[in-house]
Amino acid sequence: MGKQRTFADKMKKTAKVQTGYNVKVIKGYVNESGNLRFLTRFVKVNDLNELTNIDINK
Repeated sequence: MGKQRTFADKMKKTAKVQTGYNVKVIKGYVNESGNLRFLTRFVKVNDLNELTNIDINK
């Protein structure tokens, strides 16, 4: 007997439609002792035009 389902058929069935983009945001700041620190977060946005409006805090 031959194989009934191919790998491509399995992937079509289980593939999810991805909406938006996952973006890594890196923000630099100076802490109380005067050292430069970086804050990194992954943020999900629907449109790349929203990147200018993203603000992350510690």
